[in-house]
Amino acid sequence: MSKIPVRLALRDAMAEEMRRNPNVFLMGEEVAYYNGAYKVSQGLLAEFGEGRVVDTPITEAGFTGIGVGAAMMGLRPIIEFMTFNFAMQAIDHIINSAAKTLYMTGGQINCPIVFRGSNSVPRKVAAQHSQCFASWYAHCPGLKVVAPHTSYEAKALLKSAIRDDNPVVFLEHEILYGKSFEMPDGEIEPMPLDKAIVVREGSDITITVFSISVEYALEAANILQEKHGISAEVINLISLRPLDKETIIRSVKKTSRIINIEEGWMSCGIGSEITSLVVENAFDYLDHEPMRIATTDVPEPYSPALEELAVPSAKKIVDAVKTLF
Repeated sequence: MSKIPVRLALRDAMAEEMRRNPNVFLMGEEVAYYNGAYKVSQGLLAEFGEGRVVDTPITEAGFTGIGVGAAMMGLRPIIEFMTFNFAMQAIDHIINSAAKTLYMTGGQINCPIVFRGSNSVPRKVAAQHSQCFASWYAHCPGLKVVAPHTSYEAKALLKSAIRDDNPVVFLEHEILYGKSFEMPDGEIEPMPLDKAIVVREGSDITITVFSISVEYALEAANILQEKHGISAEVINLISLRPLDKETIIRSVKKTSRIINIEEGWMSCGIGSEITSLVVENAFDYLDHEPMRIATTDVPEPYSPALEELAVPSAKKIVDAVKTLF
């Protein structure tokens, strides 16, 4: 085992898949000569050349449309958004073209494409750069949506996403790029795009999370156990569309309580979907109504002090869980 940062895990996944399949290519702003805005694509231009690592103008609608068309013609593009906030310029191509074409053509044209980049709240970059788009994309049939946490998840999931014949929205987190996690030695096999992972076993409450919120949940779970005697089970959702319903329901039937944590807004969020899922499938097992913690329902503040008040944290999780007992 060795530790590597998430950005290098993502880079290695792309490099290995580009070596494996000549139809895979990367396109986006600053991905080539600058090695990526967050240095995720470092070294790829030198190995694969300008034909497969393509710098684009600042025009998300343009290069996303080119990528979607290339995917329909048999290539496997990886479209990098410097931030998913900018992907709003390209959302027509993502939803109306990539997500719907297989259905609208009666299965004749698929679109094997990966849309990847920084998502959620990276801190201190103000409202137009600080939004979680998980529930936006998870709402739409035709897309698969995943959000890794560790380096292993980032690499194994990205390999799966590139090989998948469906469009995949791959939500990374800017704060995680520089964080290092243990990576098994040897070749990393792709992991399923539809499975959650129980990262901490528990018996008293289920905590569902994804992306960087996994860290807050694990910290909170340790505090709850050590200071309050509450045993929390933490589920890293990973896949947001499709949700791993079986893992969530199985856990709730064991713990009888559930709380969801996300950096998106609460209204119509991932937590809303999980609440409905649990009430519809495990209502008789619940000892308390489901609870949600999300980013405060305002545009993200620029002030660091206000921002910390707005986003989820381990303390907020601990305080909320204590009210359920």
